[in-house]
Amino acid sequence: MQLQIPTSKYYHYPPSFPLFSYCFIRFQPIGPYTKGLSNSNFNSRFCSLRKRVIEPPIGWRKHGGIASIRCEGFKEKDDSFYMKRSVELARKATGCTSPNPMVGCVIVKDGQIVGEGFHPKAGQPHAEVFALRDAGALAENATAYVSLEPCNHHGRTPPCTEALIRAKVKEVVVGMVDPNPIVASQGVERLRESGIYVRTGVEEELCRSLNEPYIHRMLTGKPFITLRYSVSVNGCILNQVGERAAEAGGYYSELLQEYDAVLLSTASSAKSFPSSKEPGANQPLQIIIATCPESLLQVPVLTTETTSRVVIFTTEGTVAGPEMAQLGIEIVAFDQINLNVIIDYCAKRGLCSVLMDLQGNCSDFHELLEEGLEQGLLQKVVMEVIPLWNQHEGSSVLALKNLEKRSLGLRNLKTRTVRESVLVEGYFC
Repeated sequence: MQLQIPTSKYYHYPPSFPLFSYCFIRFQPIGPYTKGLSNSNFNSRFCSLRKRVIEPPIGWRKHGGIASIRCEGFKEKDDSFYMKRSVELARKATGCTSPNPMVGCVIVKDGQIVGEGFHPKAGQPHAEVFALRDAGALAENATAYVSLEPCNHHGRTPPCTEALIRAKVKEVVVGMVDPNPIVASQGVERLRESGIYVRTGVEEELCRSLNEPYIHRMLTGKPFITLRYSVSVNGCILNQVGERAAEAGGYYSELLQEYDAVLLSTASSAKSFPSSKEPGANQPLQIIIATCPESLLQVPVLTTETTSRVVIFTTEGTVAGPEMAQLGIEIVAFDQINLNVIIDYCAKRGLCSVLMDLQGNCSDFHELLEEGLEQGLLQKVVMEVIPLWNQHEGSSVLALKNLEKRSLGLRNLKTRTVRESVLVEGYFC
């Protein structure tokens, strides 16, 4: 079909133009024999494309020049765009879905998002159900983008695969296959058997980072353990976090929201229990390590509002005060406290993630850290570098001296600035 070009300074191409939609073409003379496409003299909103041609396409004006294509902010939305949107939606439920994963879903039809949803809480409908409800009749012949493979089993909610089939979607794009053995590829297979076209692995790394604790627990049966500590610029572990880090929007407040439990020494919990200040945040279970009877005296005064989220690990023979029993605090006594015992306890409680928080006197944590590093029980590290120079080596540093002989590699290191501090995150090899 011949294109009709108006004889004005700017030429508007119809949407059927094979390279771009809604673009403007401008010709500038450069010679009698050659023509070209160029991004010359245009700002960053314009398309970057240069193509030399001998003859102009049918319907173009018969003179030499540069055809400059201006896209007026046009940005084509692709699979990556919609999957990133699904992940963005999923993150709205941070700290609320455990032991379930966070999942987001977007329904797209004719290049437009017609439905969105995310899994808000364990026991409630999954992301696909909310997105299909939002789309309504427009879901028919649409494409569903979902960050995690749709389930195909009856749990506390019906299978999401059946909801997608009933809605008559034509295609499902999956970020990652679910590592849960009762799901693993069965959702994909069910959709394909019903005639729905399925693609997997779109933005897979992003989708995997969304649910690190869930994936680790599905593959190992153990919770995901992250070591967190603050350090001065001269290498001393500090009994504090950076400026406003514990306030709403601060990295420490957000970190507490993400984890099912936080592991503390009695020294670090002596003043108060750390809590997330994010609006509506589910507070982590507080696990306090008290290795001797004197340690229990350092536990702060508790109220009935907090005791249901506090567990004290201690050794056999340690007698808890009557006030703790009256408040209903759970006290778990062992012959010997080690990290494997703590991990098994957390796994039995269905916890997917534990934040091991080093603050105050780390002597309670020395053996736990040594065991964790030696046996590969720690998965991630978060280190905050605070712009302070510590004048003396406290017990925090002395307790970790014996660990200096260990050489451990880290992978996927990332750094970012949070107010005046620098945050370093990485994974143990």
